[in-house]
Amino acid sequence: MSQGVRTRPEGSGQALSEAYDTALLDLDGVVYAGGNAIAHAVESLATARAGGMHLAYVTNNALRTPDTVAAHLTELGIPTGAGDVITSAQAVARLIAEQVSEGSRVLVIGGEGLRVALRERGLVPVESAEDGPAAVVQGYGGPELPWGRFAEACYAIARGVPWFASNTDLTIPSARGIAPGNGAAVEVVRIATGAEPQVAGKPLPPMHRETILRTGARRPLVVGDRLDTDIEGAFNGDVDSLLVLTGVTDAARLLAAPARHRPTYVDADLRGLLTGQPEVTEAGDGGFRCGGWTAAAREDRLELEGDGESLDGLRALCAAAWTVAGDGVSELDAGKALARLGW
Repeated sequence: MSQGVRTRPEGSGQALSEAYDTALLDLDGVVYAGGNAIAHAVESLATARAGGMHLAYVTNNALRTPDTVAAHLTELGIPTGAGDVITSAQAVARLIAEQVSEGSRVLVIGGEGLRVALRERGLVPVESAEDGPAAVVQGYGGPELPWGRFAEACYAIARGVPWFASNTDLTIPSARGIAPGNGAAVEVVRIATGAEPQVAGKPLPPMHRETILRTGARRPLVVGDRLDTDIEGAFNGDVDSLLVLTGVTDAARLLAAPARHRPTYVDADLRGLLTGQPEVTEAGDGGFRCGGWTAAAREDRLELEGDGESLDGLRALCAAAWTVAGDGVSELDAGKALARLGW
C-alpha cells in the first residue's frame, strides 16, 4: 500500500483470503454486534481459515482479557485461542514497560484486561496514588467504574507520574445503544489535570506494532467497520484494509472520507474476504466505472448511471468523490445517487 492519496477502491484478481496471509479483524460491528455473530461472519471466517489465512482479532476494548474474548468467539462458532486476540491493554502495557523498569508499580484505572496485560510485562498493578506508582494507565473499566478512580489518576498525575491510555474511543456500543467509551473517561482526567496521555490503541502505531509482533504477519489485511480507528490505523501502519458495511460506517460517510480514512477495499460483510474485488476504471469525461455503473462529479453533486450490484455503484461513487476531494473531504451531494442504490 502506498501512503499517497487514494482516489478509488482497488481491485483484486485473487480472493483477499489468498492475497493476504493474515486478517487483522476488528470485533464489534465486524464479527459480532450486541454479542451475537453478524450474518455470514462465522462461515466466512471458517472458510478463510480453512484456506490458510491466519485470523487475528484486534480490539481497542481494554476491559476483557484475551481469554475472555477467545471464549466468546468460540461460543459463537469461531474457534479462537487467546493468542489470536490482541487488545489495546497489551499494546499500552508494552509501551509502559519500555519506559519504566521491570517490577515497577502501575496505577490502574480500568478493568481486569489491563491488570493481566501489565503482569505479562512484569509490572505490578496497584490501586492508589499512595502506592508509589511509576506510571498511570487508563482503560475502559465498564459502566460500574467508580468516579473515585479518576481522582486517584489525577492525584498521581499531579505529582508528575506519566499517564498512559489504552485508547481514546469516545463511545462504545452496548446492547442498549451507544455508551461513553474510554475516550470520554480520559477527557475527565485531561480536563482535571491539563495533562496529555500517551495513547496506544487504534489508530496509533503502538497498536499496529503489537499486532504485527504477536501475529508475525508478513502481508496483513486490516478488516474493520470504523474509518477513524480501523481504516486510519491501517493507513498509519502502511497496510491494506477492507471496510465492511456491517457496523458504524454508512455509504455517505465513506464518500466523504479524507485520505487517511479511505479503505483499500469495500464490501458488504466478511464474505468479501472470500472473493476478488472488482476494478474501478476511468470511463472518460471525468467518470468512473465499476461493474454496470458509471459515476461522475457534476457541479455540486455526484451522478450515477447504469445498473447492477449496488456495491459496484458505491465503489464507482467513491472514485468520483475521492478524486475531486484530493486529500480533503468531499462535499458533493450524493443523496440521489445513494438513494438509487438503496443506501
